[in-house]
Amino acid sequence: MTKTIIDTLRSLPPAYHPGWGGPEYTDWQDEQLSWKRTCYLGDWSFLWDIEVEGPDALKLFRDTGINSVENFAIGQAKHLVQCSESGKVIADGVLMRMADNCFRTQSATAFWSAFQLEKGNYNASWREIKTFQFQVSGPTALAVCQKVTGEELLDVKFMHFKEVSIAGLKAYALRQGMAGEIGFEFHGDAADAPQIRAAILEAGAEFGIRRLGRRTSMINHLEAAFPTGAWHYLNDAFTPGTEGYAEFIMANFDTSGLVPVIRGSFEGNDITSYLYSPFELGWGRSVKFDHDFIGRAALEQEAAAPKRTRVTLEFNSEDVVDIYASLFRDEQPFDFLDVPHPQRWVTWSDSVLKDGKHVGISATPGYSLHFRKVISLGFISPELSQPGTEVTIVWGSPGSPQKHIRATVAPAPYKTDNRRNLPASI
Repeated sequence: MTKTIIDTLRSLPPAYHPGWGGPEYTDWQDEQLSWKRTCYLGDWSFLWDIEVEGPDALKLFRDTGINSVENFAIGQAKHLVQCSESGKVIADGVLMRMADNCFRTQSATAFWSAFQLEKGNYNASWREIKTFQFQVSGPTALAVCQKVTGEELLDVKFMHFKEVSIAGLKAYALRQGMAGEIGFEFHGDAADAPQIRAAILEAGAEFGIRRLGRRTSMINHLEAAFPTGAWHYLNDAFTPGTEGYAEFIMANFDTSGLVPVIRGSFEGNDITSYLYSPFELGWGRSVKFDHDFIGRAALEQEAAAPKRTRVTLEFNSEDVVDIYASLFRDEQPFDFLDVPHPQRWVTWSDSVLKDGKHVGISATPGYSLHFRKVISLGFISPELSQPGTEVTIVWGSPGSPQKHIRATVAPAPYKTDNRRNLPASI
């Protein structure tokens, strides 16, 4: 690993990604409050989706995932996390079991799973499928989903899915909740997306549904503490065992110019300083040593004493205001802190200090209108993870004016987790 990799990732321009539809539909403030007061429809159809089928399909995910697949029913979904041999997260995404030997997975897990099939000895194949993925989440989401499907949906357990009909078209209703609220994600054929979207919005009108634009879409991940690859953390495509992976992605998937881009004050010694294990990202409960998988040896060593743990960091509001005030002073201003979050896809990594010593990283920050705070997901030394602990975030890229922002450690998730709060009958 050389400094050249870091310099390259710092020099690349972030991409304006076409995902999530428009920047705003009503306005970002109104949309951001929707998952506290009513609900939203978020469009994640830009995510890459593959279907894996064959006698060795389950074996593929057993070999590559930290998750146990011993109890994995048809109609069940898992948050699949895949690591490199170094035990660093290379991909995470939803894995859905469609039939005995048929699975669907989205996002970066589609890339890594397809790559393993191409280079491994598995009796299974993959194909890219074009789908829509519409999230409906918030306090009134269940009512909207019941109305649009004509079903109670109370028989769908958390992280399970069933086939439903919307506007006479087939879709799968996956119960999850990326905003930390009750929610379903609808999957189906991309050709049916316009009719499905229109039906959901029509059904949701009386329940105050909003369309979620890309300008504020990632704040729900931030409040609910769902680290996202290439945004809150850098996917490992750099350590041994990943050779040829980046080239495979570019040759087989349209990533619309999305490449790993680093910004922020943190200056790592090598690229591994920007990589994270499942324990550091808050996914330690998913690591099951009941099977052999890529990265197991490294994670067994780390399990007893992870070096970093996930928290939320509250930025001091006076210090944040001073960043904007610098725009009006006769001096070089500080790097701009975009609100509600960066409008381009970027992995932000700021150094976190305690008593002047580096103790962790503050990831891509964002502004929560509900909490009236700028917050970030922080990955810091475990001994500093107690809520109320005071730390300092260094704001400003290397070589530019830097400001020390006072910050306070808070729980992650920052917002109360209401994803499982359905009637007792479920």
